[in-house]
This record gives sequence, structure tokens and C-alpha cells, in this order.
Amino acid sequence: MLAWRKGLTRFHVGLLVVFLWVFAAGNQVFFQQLVATLSGGSTSWAGLSGSAIAFAASVVLFFGSATLLLFLGLCQGPVAKPMLWLLCCLSAGLAFFQQHYGTVFDATMINNMAQTNLAEARDLLSPALAWHLLWFAVLPSVLVWKLPAPGPWRLHLRSLILLSGLCLLLMVVLVALSSAQYASFFRNHKAIRHQVNPAYFLVSAVQAGLEQGLVPANQALANNAPDAKLTEPPGLKELVIMVVGETARADHFQLNGYARPTNPMLTQHNVISFTQVHSCGTSTAVSVPCMFSPLGRAHYSKQVAAGTLNALDVLAEQGVKVLWRDNNSDSKGVATRVQYEDFKTSQNNPMCADDGECRDLGMLHGLDKFIAEHPKQDVLIVLHQMGSHGPAYFKRYPKEFERFKPTCQDSDLSKCSKEAVVNAYDNTIVYTDYFLDQTLQFLKRYDRSYETALLYVSDHGESLGEMGVYLHGAPYSLAPESQTHVPAVLWLGKHFGEQAQALLQKQHQPLSHDDLFCALLGLFEVQTQHCKMPLVGRT
Repeated sequence: MLAWRKGLTRFHVGLLVVFLWVFAAGNQVFFQQLVATLSGGSTSWAGLSGSAIAFAASVVLFFGSATLLLFLGLCQGPVAKPMLWLLCCLSAGLAFFQQHYGTVFDATMINNMAQTNLAEARDLLSPALAWHLLWFAVLPSVLVWKLPAPGPWRLHLRSLILLSGLCLLLMVVLVALSSAQYASFFRNHKAIRHQVNPAYFLVSAVQAGLEQGLVPANQALANNAPDAKLTEPPGLKELVIMVVGETARADHFQLNGYARPTNPMLTQHNVISFTQVHSCGTSTAVSVPCMFSPLGRAHYSKQVAAGTLNALDVLAEQGVKVLWRDNNSDSKGVATRVQYEDFKTSQNNPMCADDGECRDLGMLHGLDKFIAEHPKQDVLIVLHQMGSHGPAYFKRYPKEFERFKPTCQDSDLSKCSKEAVVNAYDNTIVYTDYFLDQTLQFLKRYDRSYETALLYVSDHGESLGEMGVYLHGAPYSLAPESQTHVPAVLWLGKHFGEQAQALLQKQHQPLSHDDLFCALLGLFEVQTQHCKMPLVGRT
């Protein structure tokens, strides 16, 4: 039957009702940001003038119509009802993370989600999420499954054309009535569209899929340093440990002037803390491959990097024995062509708790044996930390490292006070400090027989509730300083001692992940025209 004999089918009427529920319930962040942008900061509609309210309503109708067009396009044929159900669940889930963590679901974030392991995903589950899904996914799903089938295709098509045409007509009229205001608003406030749920996610998912499909397979790798040449004189070999930190922010390192004693161990060593280092991205999936790439942030793309030799590859070609140990998700493609060991389970890591949480310190286990097996080679060991990965900061350190209290014991950070969130996060930095100290002590045992060095660089920073934003992964152009300003610490053994003074002159200079490729090559005295002025090394 038709809802109207010459109008919409009952299916499309029901779809429209479900859509209105989903759009209204799932776009609270979008509505708040729109009002705040128009009012200059307030999220209350009462603070808007009459013309501003009219324009805000116009923008909501415009994006609502555009989102409804996506719903209509996806909910077709035999999969119409299952697809509508999936859209309900998707929108509810996205809304939760937008509201509680300030997450923006662009293509980079979707790639991060695709690479998230079970342990990381488990940390994001909470009773609050379950309750939210009950109200905003389960209840509308009941209505979805009670909808009639789309019906005869001719009637369905006529109804589809009618509803789609109305959406398009409304969008055209809205823009025509305020074309100058629309042009100015969206030129100056592009980020508003990032919060439209689930439309922006769906568009970003297509973009992420296209990017994934462009990654080259089985092609010859480009070499940006084809003239690389090992120039070290006869004598001691290099032994370098690089620690890839996770989610550490520079302004929470005592070494960088933070008031709290978060680096009680490192402050006792002669280390150099580079205070003005910025990351290549705001997520592990971008920053880790980018920091080892010769491309630099301005020219980095997943596709080009996947087809280009990284710093580990270049060093391995020069005879350096490279080992990557991982207590995080994985190397994001960096260690594809070097020795890789997984330390996320008790199979390799002797320091795993009953709840499955494995400590970074366990990655030092067995390194003596590895070094002994390669006595005549330069050695680079990369240790990829779990570090300060959120939101369950309280899981990232043993109980004895809980120096700052009270701590947030919930993965839903918005339930905790700002003080409790920061306390738990700072405790993770204290444990990282201990891990780096133990790594440094390990290297000192080899300081007579090798030229030793320890380099620590975090992959990105972290938001701790500033302006309602938590975690990381914001689009780089919108990301706060807390997500891009990262700590970087260098310790040089006695055979590198003559360089320490020169490096101290650079510790407050602007640096970035772009400098890492040449810094690693410099530590191993590998010369190349690509690195005319490496940060460190005697090249």
C-alpha cells in the first residue's frame, strides 16, 4: 500500500521517521558547534539573533537533506532494511565518541580504526556506551524491523525520486536564498562539516577505501637516498636503541619544564631533551610510517611511503642489523623488511599481567642474546611502546607507579574530573621514564665495547579534556598543540660525547619527525646527499 496514492510508499515514510530520529539524536555535537560558531562561543540558541537562528536552521536543513540523500541511496533493494539498521547503529556509536571524546571521524581516523587491535578496542567499551546504544540504536532498530518491505520497484522508484527530488530542491533553495552567507561561512568554518553524523563518516570511509586501494603491491621500492654509504672508520660498532613512544605530550615531561616530577629517573642522566619537536601526524597509523620515511610531512602519503625505502631499510642495506620489537598494535608497515618480534603477548613478553596487559619493560628481555648473535655488526633496536595509550591510562602502569592521585579508573574519561584524568596520564609518563632509565642502564653495560646511543621520540601527543576533546587523531589542520607537540630525548654514550655540546645548541630549536630519517642515518655514520645537515652524527 502507499502512504499517499501518488506519493511516498510506507517504507519511505518509515525511513523518513527513522532518519529524523537518527539525525536529531546523533548530531548534538554538530548542533552545538554550529551555534557556538555563530554566537562566538555560546552553545545556547538563546544567545543567537533572529537572523543567526534562521541561518543556523538553514544549515541544519541543508546537511539534513544531504544526509537523507545518502540514506536513500544506500537503503535499496533486499538490503534496504538491514542497511537502515546499520546506519542507526553506526550513527549512535559515532555520536557517543563525538560527545564523550571529541572524536573527528575523517579518513585518517577510519584507517586508525581499521588497524586497532582487540585490546585497544576493549578499552573503549563502557557501560555508558552500552546505555547510549540502547537508547539511540536499539530502540530505533525496533521501528526499522517493523517497516514494510520497499514494495514493487516501480512504486518504490517513484517514491524514491519524489523524496530525493524534494531534498535536492530544498538544498538548492536554501543556498540560493543565502548564497553569499553560505560561501563566507563554509570558507571560514570548514570544520563544521566534520561533525555531521553519519554523513561525514560515510564520505571519509569512501576516501579511506580509495586510498587503501591505491597502495602499490609488489612494485620496486623507490630509494630517496641511493648514494647512501657507510663511512664509519675501523673500530667500535654502533649499538643504538630507539624507543618509539606512544601518546606522550611534550608539556607533561619534567625535562621540558613541567612542574610535576614525571621524569625522576631521566633527570639524573646526562640526556638532551629537544623541547620543540612536532609530530608528522596525530595518530600512530600516520606518524610512525611518516617519521621513518624520507618524505617529510609536507610530501608524505600512505601510498608513496609504502613504495619507498624507509630509514630502517636504508640502514639494513648498509649492513646494520635491525630489530623491531612491538608492544603496540604493529609497526604500521615500517618493519616489513627487517626482523620483527611481537611483544604484546606472554609468548615473548615475560611481563604480562593476568588481564593481558603487557609491560613495555618486557621488551628488554633477551636483547643481550640478540646483540651477542651479531658481534661484528652495527645494531639498531627499535622498541615500540604501549606507553600512554588511552583512554584506559590506569592500565598502562604497575600499581607502584601510581604517584599522582586520585586517578581516573574509567575508560569513559568524561566521567572523571580533569585532575583524575591528568593524574592517571602523568603516571603513565612516570612509567615511561622508568622504562627509558632501564633501557639506558642496559646500554651503559655496552658503552665500552660499542658506540652507544638511546633515542626516544613519541609518535604524537594527547588531548586530556581541553575544550572537551580527549585522546588524539584530530585532523592535523585542526589539531591542538597537545596532539602534535611531542617529547624527544637523546642520550649519547662516551664515544659520542664530543657531539653532545653541539647538540645542546639545538635542543630548543624547532624540529620535527622530518628530522628523524637523517638523524638515524647520522648515528650510524651513513652519508647521503639526502641528508646534507643531519641532526646528529659525524657525517
